[in-house]
Amino acid sequence: MESLIKKLSQSHQDCPQCPSPKVIHTFFDHILGLLFPDFASELLKEEEQIAEKIEELRHKLSRILIRNKHLHQGEGIQIADNFFLGLEKVYDLLQQDVLAMFDGDPAAKSTTEIIRCYPGFYAVAAYRIAHLLHNLGVNLIPRMITEYAHSRTGVDIHPGAKIGERFCIDHGTGIVIGETTVIGKCVKIYQGVTLGALSVDKADADKKRHPTIEDYVVIYAGVTILGGDTVIGENSIIGGNVWITKSVPSNSKIYYQAKMYNPGSDETDTYIIKN
Repeated sequence: MESLIKKLSQSHQDCPQCPSPKVIHTFFDHILGLLFPDFASELLKEEEQIAEKIEELRHKLSRILIRNKHLHQGEGIQIADNFFLGLEKVYDLLQQDVLAMFDGDPAAKSTTEIIRCYPGFYAVAAYRIAHLLHNLGVNLIPRMITEYAHSRTGVDIHPGAKIGERFCIDHGTGIVIGETTVIGKCVKIYQGVTLGALSVDKADADKKRHPTIEDYVVIYAGVTILGGDTVIGENSIIGGNVWITKSVPSNSKIYYQAKMYNPGSDETDTYIIKN
């Protein structure tokens, strides 16, 4: 027991000022509630109240960053200021995402339903907020935000991914979008899609390991697309359960055709590409 106590004591000494998950999750919840009152614990009906809330949250972020200088390079106050300066763009992008999800799902009856009920929206909101912090050079905290959303939605989006406007996630469960993924505008992704890497070698950490999805692509359920050199051309449709490790031309339709099992037959399942 004494050995365990010493080990635990050392680990606590080594991490005296790490932001706890609870602190970061609470900060994210307040940011989301500020941007979308559907998530707020209290409504801010006056502009002065909103300004005061922004200042309160800016101060909280500043304190987190000042206490954890090892998580960024720069001045915590300046990073917090830049974060809130960039928040309007995040808000505008999320409004476009909401419309894309509403337009792309005939089951949706209102944009309010998208915001309040759709895990895809929640995951994308967490990603866009975390991505802003990531671009400001903040480490760990963005990942804590997206993993918080991952635990609640089943959607795993790395904050380093680059995702364009009007991004639509339908259903969402089981989606994985890797760190160096690039996604264009007006892309729609269904449940169970993986945009991943061919290599998990640590030596490749600084390389582009994940695919590029160009504009107006639809990726149906269960698709796996791997590799940093893999490009899915614009206006393409990727059918369910397809496995892709090579680039696909623009305006393609790819789908998986399973063969009936026939003992003694040489026939195998095939992937079909139509342009």
